[in-house]
Amino acid sequence: MNQQTVLEFLMEHAARKPVSFHMPGHKGSALYRRFGYGAFLERFMDCDITEIPGADNLFQTEGVLKETQERYAKLYDVDRSYLLINGTSGGILASILASVPEGGKLVMARNCHKSVFNALTLGNIQPVYAYPEMIREHGILGEVTAGEIERTLLEHPDAAAVILPSPNYYGICSDIQAIARIVHRHGKILIVDQAHGAHLKWLSKKENGGAGPVCAEEAGADLVINSIHKTLASFTQSAVLNLNSDRVDRYVLEDKLQAVQSTSPSYLLMASLDISARLLEEHEAVLMKEWNENLRFFYEEAKTIPGIRLIEGMDNLDASKININTAGLGISAAELENKLIERDIFSELTTGNILMLMTGIGNRRSDFERLLAALKEIGQDGSHQNAPAAGGNGGRMPAKAELFPVPKEKERIPLEEAEGRICASSIIPYPPGIPLICPGEKMTEEDIAYIRALREAGEKVIGVNEKGEVTVGTVARSAASRRGPAL
Repeated sequence: MNQQTVLEFLMEHAARKPVSFHMPGHKGSALYRRFGYGAFLERFMDCDITEIPGADNLFQTEGVLKETQERYAKLYDVDRSYLLINGTSGGILASILASVPEGGKLVMARNCHKSVFNALTLGNIQPVYAYPEMIREHGILGEVTAGEIERTLLEHPDAAAVILPSPNYYGICSDIQAIARIVHRHGKILIVDQAHGAHLKWLSKKENGGAGPVCAEEAGADLVINSIHKTLASFTQSAVLNLNSDRVDRYVLEDKLQAVQSTSPSYLLMASLDISARLLEEHEAVLMKEWNENLRFFYEEAKTIPGIRLIEGMDNLDASKININTAGLGISAAELENKLIERDIFSELTTGNILMLMTGIGNRRSDFERLLAALKEIGQDGSHQNAPAAGGNGGRMPAKAELFPVPKEKERIPLEEAEGRICASSIIPYPPGIPLICPGEKMTEEDIAYIRALREAGEKVIGVNEKGEVTVGTVARSAASRRGPAL
């Protein structure tokens, strides 16, 4: 079998000198080399070590790692910061397990990342869903309102904590300040998954030429998890968890962190977190002003391209996420993505008519110029007619359906036969990683048709195996009639 290896793919991709509008935010080696960290890249393998004397220990920081954590605490102006080498997912797991007792209740946005649903399983936690608004004009999910959080807490006063993503995958932020007031008035803990907004504290500053939503730390959240790698300058899988109040016992939080993170933390990841912090400390103004100027340049120029329609003009939108509605081009977002790939420009996410390009601290003006040139060329080729329907897998959200007990007895059956059955393992279009159907939810004919359409379009759908089977609860029937193997 003559199949390409991981290394061969990576080397071939790098040789194309692509333009990255996807995570991670450093966008390649140029940023590190520009600010004097080329030597680290040259000695990369030599820096891959373990906890030798002087290297400190991630789970009891007293030296160099403590120094980096204190830098982040100062940068975000919080009580404590913790380095994460299992991504924001690890920080989410630890935050929930430290805030909600086993068997307790968690108020959670229904569009939370799958790691939140994993925490429910680990802690035997009961979910209480808060539903985000739908931006019907574009077919995507919007904010979770303070009123929706108030409703859930009034209906479930025994819930211990609240968690929601802000910004969501499209850059739309919820009013965390208003939500924090409500959550704290009810005596609960507020956790914010700020994976997509690690940069907000600096990019939104007026003195950096920015505008837009404030970060969750400034808005009063108790625990905030930031994917430094997504938009800032650290390596993929590195993140930071910020403790921002005394409502959470730090020792319990630290215990949960050591339970979910690797006991062999990568010093390469932690070094990249150190470098990202240094870049913010020493070059914040330059980097953030350039980023804001490049964004303004792109938005102004893109408006002049026939068929290109941008999602913009919302006070709660992080403009660093460029969302293009392709309806005016007469093509789907997936088709636009492919046309950009032909020009060595790679985006982050496609959902129906929405193509999302994730900018980062490492993007240069030339990246935006190449993107604009490509869009102009594609716009001239497009028919600008017969546009497909708006929306996509990141926008579809089930109605506020009845929740059933999560099945303990499970089996796998063909997707086509799953109508009316209770889901026993999350079904998750990826990206964006938001469960379409959760354990305890009943599968409908509409769900099945939607999943089939995603798979036929080549989308990744976690929870549907290579045979097209899904996991559901076992129903009482004769052994002869069983269609799937028991799990």
